[in-house]
Amino acid sequence: MTSRLILGIGDNLLDAILGYAVVFIGLTLLMTVIVLVGKAFTTKKAAPAAEQAAAPAAAAPAAPKKLAPGSAGDVKLYDTDPRDAAMIMAIVANKLDKPLNELRFRSIKEVK
Repeated sequence: MTSRLILGIGDNLLDAILGYAVVFIGLTLLMTVIVLVGKAFTTKKAAPAAEQAAAPAAAAPAAPKKLAPGSAGDVKLYDTDPRDAAMIMAIVANKLDKPLNELRFRSIKEVK
């Protein structure tokens, strides 16, 4: 003959509360570890960036940058990704059968 152990409502309620508490504490500890590791990585990345930013600020103003040979100057981009602008310039140069360094693009704007 097998005997069954019948638990009362109080015992079941205590088991449920302890189970929820263990899960909640475990999630809280996991969240804390993730936040601490994230802060450790961001401070490691921020420290070299801060040192690099401080170095040019202390230096004298730099001379205007030299353009590449055959370059026609800077391009102003309005609401356009630089990658998309490069593709547009390459397509235009291809359609005109001219080298890219012979064309001058003043600005590129995305039409919406």
